[in-house]
Amino acid sequence: MRAIRVAPLALLGASALTLLAPSAAHAAPDGATSTFNPTITPSVIAPGGRVTLGAGGCTGETTVSSGIFDTTTIPSGSTTATATIDTDARRGAVYAVTFACGSTGTSRNVNLTITGGATSTPTPTPTTVPTASSTALVPGGVRGGLGGSSGATDTVEVAAGAALVATAAAGALYFARRRTADRRH
Repeated sequence: MRAIRVAPLALLGASALTLLAPSAAHAAPDGATSTFNPTITPSVIAPGGRVTLGAGGCTGETTVSSGIFDTTTIPSGSTTATATIDTDARRGAVYAVTFACGSTGTSRNVNLTITGGATSTPTPTPTTVPTASSTALVPGGVRGGLGGSSGATDTVEVAAGAALVATAAAGALYFARRRTADRRH
C-alpha cells in the first residue's frame, strides 16, 4: 500500500477550517462574536393580541419595530418587553419584526404570523381542582407551517455550506480516481 499523501488532506482540512470560522458579518464592532438571539412569544398571534419580545444576548438597549405594533424598547438590563398587535393586522399574513441591539449594533429579523381566527387571553383561575376546557375549532382547519424553526436565509451560511459540499465531493472524487489508478499498476 502507498502512504497517504499529506498535501491533499491538508488542503481539505484548511478549506474546512476557513469555511467554518466565524464570519465578519456575525462579529460585533469590538471583534467579539455576537450572541444576539431575539425571540417573539407566541410566534403566531391574533390581531389585538399581546406578544412578549425577547432580546437574549444583548446587554444594551434593544429597539424592536414592525408595521403591526408601535416601536418598543427593551431597556438595558432587561431581556423582555411586551407589545400589542394592531387590530387591523391582516389575518394569515407574516410580518417581519426587526430587533436592533444597541450594545453590538447587530440587527436581526424575526417573523410573526397573524392567525386566521380569534384567540382569547387566558385568565388564571384561583382553584387547584382540575377543570375541563373546550377548544373552539377555527373554520378552515389548521394552518401548518415552519412554526418559527426557520429564519431568514443568510447568504454567507448558504455559500459556506455549498463550498463544504463541493470540497467534500471533490475530495471523494480525487481519492476514488487515485484508488482506481493504483489498482491498474
